[in-house]
Amino acid sequence: MTKAPILRATAADWKATGIIGAICAIAVGGAVATANIHQADLHQEAVPGEGDAAVLADVPSSLTTAYSLPNQSVPGQYRAISAHGLSISHDGDVLTATNGDGSTAWTYSRSDAEICSLSTAWGKVVATYRTGVGCGDTVAIDAATGEYDSTRSAINSPDVVPVQSNDRVGTVSAGRIDLWRSDLVRTVEYGDVEANQEAQKQPHEECTISSALTRTENLALTESCPEEPHTTWLRFQTTTPEDSREPEMDADVSVDRDGARLIAVGQDAAAVYIPGPEPRIESYNNEGDKLSSTPVKPSDAIDSGTSPFAPAVADLPHHMTWFDGQRLYLLTPSDLRVDHVIDGAIGTPISVAGRMLMPTEKGIAVVDWSTGKVLREIAVDRGDYRGPVHLTLAGETIVETRGDTVVGLSSD
Repeated sequence: MTKAPILRATAADWKATGIIGAICAIAVGGAVATANIHQADLHQEAVPGEGDAAVLADVPSSLTTAYSLPNQSVPGQYRAISAHGLSISHDGDVLTATNGDGSTAWTYSRSDAEICSLSTAWGKVVATYRTGVGCGDTVAIDAATGEYDSTRSAINSPDVVPVQSNDRVGTVSAGRIDLWRSDLVRTVEYGDVEANQEAQKQPHEECTISSALTRTENLALTESCPEEPHTTWLRFQTTTPEDSREPEMDADVSVDRDGARLIAVGQDAAAVYIPGPEPRIESYNNEGDKLSSTPVKPSDAIDSGTSPFAPAVADLPHHMTWFDGQRLYLLTPSDLRVDHVIDGAIGTPISVAGRMLMPTEKGIAVVDWSTGKVLREIAVDRGDYRGPVHLTLAGETIVETRGDTVVGLSSD
């Protein structure tokens, strides 16, 4: 048997190995030095920890200001977001998580890119930044600990509005929708997808998306298509298709009016505002059947709104709500039928102890949501501010979004 030759490294071999190693080290070092993580800073201060966050148990008799912070809302965001009892605000390069007493829990800053979408789900804060490939550089931060959870980076449209539920977060633009699950892996890619390598995956890539909302396994959207410019299509699809690149459509509903927009979504249904001489709100289930049709007053928020349109919505235990800029609509959760219309609201409400708390010009009204009647009003001094006010519940603190400021209100 012939023995295999013994290979010995020569001086030239060792020299070549050294050169290759040096090149690799330089390449890796350059990548690390230029990575986005070096342009970001995550700093913990007084984090609440992973225990259960306290929740406001009773309707306050009066309220006092606990803190006031600047807040630059991203497009499509009407109210401050909250997670694990913390209020999340955004000012310049910095995201700040604030405790109920006004102390800072943690901050996240990034100087190399502009924030373009902000959401919360799964106890995490999800921020997306605009880079050279659109609004697609995303980081998720554990709200309770102020620690990194996950990241993703992908091509996306430059201008988006956020879309979120308790189960999914993502972005919507006129061209596409992206939805992600809790580890930021994409579950839905819909629309005009860049670098589409497989034909016939996208059913309506020529259409323009005008609104989108999601809940559990239901993703609803409206869009218009070139061949039918005076029609709005309401489409339903699942949030967990077998292949994220190939949407699984449940139903397509033709609305005989351009400009219709989503204003509420349920587990198996969606409601749209339909403009025109006699505007109405109609709801459909995800099999395409009409569930209700209600005549309503015109909505300047939609008639003069941008596209894609992001409605000012908030969920209550027994209703979905939509603020149209002048009045508050309460819709039943299953069939999204209009149950009550309340004048005097100036923004979206919250739920506390079986009551709806609704912002008004004088303060916060306590409303019986079963009748739509105002029971009493909690006075709130907003100084010279005159404008919309949207409420968020952050633990035991009621947070008001007043334009570019968030104000934490605590119970006396």
